[in-house]
Amino acid sequence: MTTHQRWTLALASVASLMVGLDALVVTTALNTIREQLGASLEALEWTFNAYTLAFAVLLLTASAVGDRIGRRRLLIAGLALFTLASAACALATDIGVLIAARAIQGVGGAMIMPAAFTLVAVAFPPEQRGRAMGIFAGITGLAILGGPVVGGAVVQGLTWEWIFWLNVPIGLVLIPLVARFAAESTGPATKIDILGVVLSGLGVLGLVWGLVRGNASGWSSPEILATLIGGGVLLAAFVGWELRTRHPMVPMGLFTHRGFSTANLAGLLMTASLFGMAFFFAQYLQAGLSYTPLGSGLRLLPWTATLFVVAPIAGARMTRIGERRLIVGGLLLTAAGAAWIALAAGTGAGYPALIVPMLLAGIGVSAAMPAIQNAAISSVGPESVGTASGIYNTMRQLGGSFGIAVTSAVFAANGGYTTTRRSHTASAQRCWPPQWPQRWARHRAWESLPGSGVRPHR
Repeated sequence: MTTHQRWTLALASVASLMVGLDALVVTTALNTIREQLGASLEALEWTFNAYTLAFAVLLLTASAVGDRIGRRRLLIAGLALFTLASAACALATDIGVLIAARAIQGVGGAMIMPAAFTLVAVAFPPEQRGRAMGIFAGITGLAILGGPVVGGAVVQGLTWEWIFWLNVPIGLVLIPLVARFAAESTGPATKIDILGVVLSGLGVLGLVWGLVRGNASGWSSPEILATLIGGGVLLAAFVGWELRTRHPMVPMGLFTHRGFSTANLAGLLMTASLFGMAFFFAQYLQAGLSYTPLGSGLRLLPWTATLFVVAPIAGARMTRIGERRLIVGGLLLTAAGAAWIALAAGTGAGYPALIVPMLLAGIGVSAAMPAIQNAAISSVGPESVGTASGIYNTMRQLGGSFGIAVTSAVFAANGGYTTTRRSHTASAQRCWPPQWPQRWARHRAWESLPGSGVRPHR
């Protein structure tokens, strides 16, 4: 790599890391936020979805703006907005204010991510791009590795507000470095598709709103039916408009490339799985297995650390192994690991039983992620790289929103925050004969000691 390539890759990767970190750093803080701010499950969902929705809805618009005004300039503006919004999140004393500030963070993230992604794609020729994307995915993957751990350590050692204060010094350092060392690049100066922005934004909002509110309002209620049907109609209208307009926000012709359309669908489903697991897994370790926030983050490492280790290796060997094999094999491993985790947790198993399936799921997503990214970019021409990166990142963020919305709907329909405790009690009762008599006898003897303050069991 040249000096310019090194600086571009390093700065873009750190900026992407900060954006990704903020999506997942709240996972181990959700239980504390729920208790301190009195937040409901629906409010916790919006703490996630306000960020990812604003991110997803504005990614394509931001990508088009970056093509016109310059990707470096867009990256600097996004870093400034993201830093200010992070301070606002830290100062929030009400869950509604926190959700609003998270939405503004999402706007800043929507400016950062396509600019960083495209700067890397443009800086490297096709024969070097796979390796560069592997490094980019690996560093960005530190967000998944570090998010739960950093969040847990900060919440346990300081307060939950500091998970957002951490972004402020990072942003203040990045802005002058990007201005000094990153080279400017532009794309085709196309007209911004305002109607496309409105139709796609309202359509996505309608679908996610319906999924989030479905259990609370009832799936057959007028509110839910109107939002779900309205969201679908608006998205269909968006596709029809994009096929007709002279300056589409999403050139539908790109989806005629089988590799591009398949990579975007795979990215959406992969991120839905990843965010859905992250949202509930950290809470399960705290509310279900009674670990501390930091303990929960550390226990997620067998799942998250694989991305930092495996993704660069997969990117470097992508040409030899092939994108298709990495994607298919990686997603199959992810599905197998997730199913194994579900079966183990459903029987009331402890943490040791979750380690191997976490490793399996982590290796799978780590192998698939750089291959999916590269497939989405390499299947289009150089003039469409900026648009393709915007579409791919939009699909990823939509996948995150839908993943959390769908898993939350299933969770609320089949249980709640007390279900794990009840199931563990039932599991203990079922396994009473071989495992519990001596332990329970010691417990009863301790309670019967003088001065224990507890009356003996009768």
